[in-house]
Amino acid sequence: MLNVAAFLYRDKTPQAGESRSALPFPDPWVLMAALLLLALGLLMVTSASMPIAHRETGQPFYFLIRQGAFVLIGLFAAGAVFQIPLARWQQASPLLLMVAIGLLVLVLIPGIGKEVNGSLRWIRIGPINIQVSEIAKLFTLIYIADYLKRHGAELQTADFRVSALALLRPMAVLAVLAVLLLLEPDFGSVVVLMAAAMGMVFLAGVNLWQFGTLMMGTSAVMAVLLWSSPYRRARLISFLNPWDDPFASGFQLTQSLIAIGRGELFGVGLGESVQKLFYLPEAYTDFLFAVLAEELGLAGILTIIALFITLVWRAFHIGQRAERLGKKFSAWLAYGVGLWLGIQSLFNMGVNMGVLPTKGLTLPLMSYGGSSVVVMCMALALLLRVDVETRANKVHKE
Repeated sequence: MLNVAAFLYRDKTPQAGESRSALPFPDPWVLMAALLLLALGLLMVTSASMPIAHRETGQPFYFLIRQGAFVLIGLFAAGAVFQIPLARWQQASPLLLMVAIGLLVLVLIPGIGKEVNGSLRWIRIGPINIQVSEIAKLFTLIYIADYLKRHGAELQTADFRVSALALLRPMAVLAVLAVLLLLEPDFGSVVVLMAAAMGMVFLAGVNLWQFGTLMMGTSAVMAVLLWSSPYRRARLISFLNPWDDPFASGFQLTQSLIAIGRGELFGVGLGESVQKLFYLPEAYTDFLFAVLAEELGLAGILTIIALFITLVWRAFHIGQRAERLGKKFSAWLAYGVGLWLGIQSLFNMGVNMGVLPTKGLTLPLMSYGGSSVVVMCMALALLLRVDVETRANKVHKE
């Protein structure tokens, strides 16, 4: 990781249109939506975690203090990422991919990876647990953006063999990453990563027949993986009808649905949730959305959805502007960040509302968890860098 940082920051001589003074102010829509989500996340983590924090530590604000520290680290990391020109990220993309693979291998080594609830997803450094899958998702999307920039013409060519080979190469890389993630196991991250990467490939103009074949093949593999694993199969069955066993396999989902139902239009009031009182498991992490729905009601739900839609809309708008200027890497990276944010938030809310099976994915920028918050702040900093470089480039050309 230190070598990567050294590479990204080396020889940072400002180029035309890249000097700090020449860069315009970052997109205010992205900034405001992200900061509001972080603030609402801190508020809801505090509310959802106070009972369990008081029981386990004797300090009701234990998780607030930690999450506040994670948010500050995330903002500092975002500031550092924003200072690095996109050309550096593009040059470093193969190295970043190797780091992602290395971290996913490292977490599987006994004694290095930390096991929580039967999953090896974290590497412990002092008092902090780092979830390497979050870092791997970001680094992989940077690599895919660079690959599409370099091989976009091959993907769009009429020559079937050339386009097929150009499509299979990134899919082989994703397959390796998917296998490593499944060994943790982390099926949710596999779904998000594959969906975001394939969305980027689709937007790059891949042959539709080849993409359709790839989609069907990937869906078939996912279905086999889902049904072949006993615990995933049990989650799927309980998701289809959680009320069949509301006190065992369906307990988490039924409690989430009760929380959302109690919220009605304007909620029961901030801090007044009943389900967070040891009824709803993971109330301040994976099921934070359910507590928010109970306390703030439909009004709170619509506010959160509107903020996420704003971020995804701006990501695609920024990507389209970069694409029109011929900045392909910037465009695919912006699309990738938007897809990742939109897909993961959609999955988390879908799980909370019983629309999708439980997958253990956090609500971006809001759920408790340092790795998720810090890495998503870094991803949004990259999006803002795309925005300012694109606008500075346009002004320079004019």
